[in-house]
Amino acid sequence: MTLESNKTDKQWCQELSDERYRVLRQARTERAFSGKYWDNHRDGVYRCGGCDAELFTSGTKFDSGTGWPSFYQPAAGDAVETSRDWKMLIPRTEVHCRRCGGHLGHVFNDGPRPTGKRYCINSCSLTFDPQPQ
Repeated sequence: MTLESNKTDKQWCQELSDERYRVLRQARTERAFSGKYWDNHRDGVYRCGGCDAELFTSGTKFDSGTGWPSFYQPAAGDAVETSRDWKMLIPRTEVHCRRCGGHLGHVFNDGPRPTGKRYCINSCSLTFDPQPQ
């Protein structure tokens, strides 16, 4: 475990914007087509908005038509963790940052090749480092 995962709720609340806190720490979801990265087409790295861990790269991002940034695989095999989410009538697979445990979104089995996965991620749970031109 890292220091980020040992922060108190009060510390997270003080460090994150209200929207980022609601998504990362309270597992809420931003509205579709409202986030700043759903239509981002620049090359770069997507990082955790809570701890700056590298999560996804632009090379695995695709347009899923859902209004959220979608990726077919994480940047590294151990970048994210998953758990079962029973908040809806149908169980879903929730995606968390492995380093700080922040809620990122959900993963579904309807993505493109080569993985068939669609990591549907909230923009406000991410930061973006553009690749130098």
